[in-house]
Amino acid sequence: MRVGILGPLQVAGCAVGGARVRALLVRLALDPGRVVTTDRLIDDLWPGEAPAHPMAALQSLVSRARREAPGVISSHPAGYALDVPPGEVDAWAFERLVRAGDVRRALALWRGPALADAADLPFATAPAARLEELRLTALATRIAADLSTTVTTDPDADPDADLTVTTGPAAAPSATTADGPDDPAARGAGLVAELEGLVAAYPLREPFHALLMRALITQARRAEALALFERIKAALAEELGVDPVPELREAHLEALRDAEPKSNLPARLTSFVGRSEDMSRLKGQLGRARLVTLVGPGGAGKTRLAVEVAAGLHVPDGVWLVELAAATGVRAALEGALRTTDPVRALRGTAPLIVLDNCEHVIEEAATTARTLLSEVAGLRILATSREPLDIPGETLHHVLPLPEGKAAELFAERAAAARPDLRVEPERAARICRELDGIPLAIELAAARLRTMPLSVLVEQLGDRLAFRAGRMAEPRHRTMRAVIDWSWNLLSDRERELLRGLTVFSGGATYEAISQVCGGGLDLLSSLVDKSLVAVSGDRYTMLETIRQYAAADLPELRQAHARYYTGLAESADPHLRTGEQLKWLAVLDAEQGNLDAALRHSDDPLRLILPRFWPWIMRGRHREISEQAASVLRRVGDTPPPGRELAHGICRVLAGFAPTDAVLQSDHPAALNSWALAGVGTPADVVRLTERQAARLRDHPDLWIRSAALLGAGIVRFEYGAVAGAEDLLEPAVDGFRALGDRWGQWAGLFWLSLVAENRGDFATAVALAEEPERLATELSGLDAPLGPMTFLIRVGQLKGRAGDHAGAARALERAWESAVRSEDQAIVARVMHARAELARRTGRADEAARLLEAALALDVEVSAQLRAYMNIELARVREPREPLRRALELMAACSDRTARATVLEGVAEHLEPEPAAELLGAARALRGIGESADPHVNGLAARCRAALGEHGYRVASARGAAIPNPERYALRPLSSP
Repeated sequence: MRVGILGPLQVAGCAVGGARVRALLVRLALDPGRVVTTDRLIDDLWPGEAPAHPMAALQSLVSRARREAPGVISSHPAGYALDVPPGEVDAWAFERLVRAGDVRRALALWRGPALADAADLPFATAPAARLEELRLTALATRIAADLSTTVTTDPDADPDADLTVTTGPAAAPSATTADGPDDPAARGAGLVAELEGLVAAYPLREPFHALLMRALITQARRAEALALFERIKAALAEELGVDPVPELREAHLEALRDAEPKSNLPARLTSFVGRSEDMSRLKGQLGRARLVTLVGPGGAGKTRLAVEVAAGLHVPDGVWLVELAAATGVRAALEGALRTTDPVRALRGTAPLIVLDNCEHVIEEAATTARTLLSEVAGLRILATSREPLDIPGETLHHVLPLPEGKAAELFAERAAAARPDLRVEPERAARICRELDGIPLAIELAAARLRTMPLSVLVEQLGDRLAFRAGRMAEPRHRTMRAVIDWSWNLLSDRERELLRGLTVFSGGATYEAISQVCGGGLDLLSSLVDKSLVAVSGDRYTMLETIRQYAAADLPELRQAHARYYTGLAESADPHLRTGEQLKWLAVLDAEQGNLDAALRHSDDPLRLILPRFWPWIMRGRHREISEQAASVLRRVGDTPPPGRELAHGICRVLAGFAPTDAVLQSDHPAALNSWALAGVGTPADVVRLTERQAARLRDHPDLWIRSAALLGAGIVRFEYGAVAGAEDLLEPAVDGFRALGDRWGQWAGLFWLSLVAENRGDFATAVALAEEPERLATELSGLDAPLGPMTFLIRVGQLKGRAGDHAGAARALERAWESAVRSEDQAIVARVMHARAELARRTGRADEAARLLEAALALDVEVSAQLRAYMNIELARVREPREPLRRALELMAACSDRTARATVLEGVAEHLEPEPAAELLGAARALRGIGESADPHVNGLAARCRAALGEHGYRVASARGAAIPNPERYALRPLSSP
């Protein structure tokens, strides 16, 4: 080493004097070959108070160091560097050797406390502590290696041969004799002495205590080892309030066990991830029951979990793993594991634990053997693994399910790092891969192993072929691929079970027993057998199947697919009338649960128009407008331009969604989707929409069905407010809400109250608007939760804005905080932009103009498609906190072709704030005309009007206001004063 800092400073061939010079060289040696700036050096070398001329002092120090250690320091415009390769600085070489596992050579470099010549300077504190920690870790590793070839005295052994070599924790035997005596017994005694010194120096360092306990065990001093454990356990509890770490507890178990091990469990080769809760529960179950069976699908990790649990238990009479996967008989495998021809006689009078692994292919014999053993050996416990229960008295089942997303992603990341240490997998991507693989540990491990030979992006593309992912060459044949794993279960099924399993693949997202029995036949006993064999699971009232198993068992089953389509068509038709009653929530939940099946049925049905008709209204209620359009377009492509007899209505609604005018079948229908055809797609100009809905309300005024009458009034009221005269919208909406309330229709109540709130907001009555908006909160929550973007999310944002405008700033802040949390969870950037706009408005109202500006600029910069209205609103708000001219121009240009009259009025009122009194009064008149109201109740608009009156006089204000109301294109008119310099 050319430079040494692991102890007093050493520079090869030089004698360096002076504390400050030595500290300078130590500081540079922490970053060999890299420039350390002059400012950094001054701060580090004079941490309290720098000299009067720090640069001169540093240069003087460097000059002296160069005289005493020539060729070691180089200059740079920014500072100085130690001109020595990192490998020639002992601290760097030490770290490299420790990480490479060569701890003996690393420890040989250590001469004393690290960075000793800078010990009193703050810059040395953290590096010195880190190096000391590495030294202690390396020391523990070296001692553990030495312990691997020490000797133990066995008091029960032949007195003429009382020394037995014991192999301990892992290291090459050839490396253990290099630094100690050749006599193993003497080396063991020396290790005890060394560790006793370390334990005294580091009284709370648990690894040294664990090593000392093991060293004492090798010297047949078990009582001292146990006493040592009790001392460190008490010290940890008293000093730190913690329990001993697993390493120390394992050393304690070794001290408790007899010298001869009583276990054939395999040693762990990889870390065990994601099953801590399972392990805890299993240990509790084994404390209460004598037979616990781990059941679950192939690849879920039953064997590994059983072995880990068994290894963690203290069982003085032994733990025995009996592997049945390749066994021809259970008894023969048991005799081989126990090395006896009479297992009952060998076990009687003891309390061991037996792990019966992979019982499923010898299930009958495994059940018989387990029952016999448990009956004959009172102290015996059995931990079995199987894809189906043993089904004998006293059995407790533990279902080993696929890993939850977080744990699955952790497993994938760890195994991926083992396959490709240079690869970093984003948690979101790992989670997505694990979702695709159903969270099955074996599938995750097989996928991660493939990263050794392919990029992550290619692996993602290959997930559809998950059944072919291959394991390493040492894996058991049944675990080589996921296909082989499922083959193992498939081959154990009867023909009828295989037929039913294939049939279940036509379902998507699970199914009820009624659906399965109607579509597939297959009795309950047969279905229960598949559940017992872990190929199908029960979740609530539904039977589900992992996608991996579905992919394996899938087959071309056209007759079953048509039976499936017919069943779900009937379900949708049965649900339809209930969606307009007090049973609405119950049937919405049914349709939500069956969405996957309904979509699959629509894809495969030979009569898609029949099925799509009862689906329109649930889609509308859920706000799935894109889904409506896409599904309708798909059906139209399949059926063509001419509908089959009796399907004219469904065909006509599909055409409306494609942009065609409503047919007579649609216009004369009282179907919920037909009543909302004006909202689905192209039905002409705003005047056409008004005419359609007003005529519809008149036509259905005396309809015998209250829901139909209420829905017609609701549609007409919405359209009158949005596109018509505005005045009188409440006269339509209020009786609509009353009708929906009488029927118990939550969606109808919510929609009507929402629009009534908009009407109140339009006239500036924000207090009433808040009351009307808050009333349906419970309804919105029951319908779809406040996180849903459709209406409930709008509810949260609107309530926040309305409360802010009504003066309730604290209430507004609470509502918008909830909206923000929901928007972030939804990951919908359009919703995020809306909430940012609402929060900016509140910030401006509470005097935080800069915060408002930052929010608005960030929202406008989002790469997301938002409505012209929202973008215009954000620009109007931005004009209130920044230079207004450009934001106002953008807002007016966005409104030039907009049909939303209230949005246009809002923008005109916002522009009027920045104009002279006369054009401001004209824009206020134009806004009132668009809103269809007289004087506004909005205090802000009234204040603006008062300013205009004061400047123009009452007569002048009225004239200007009337003139503005008659302007055909007020946005273009408002742009003129903004165009002037």
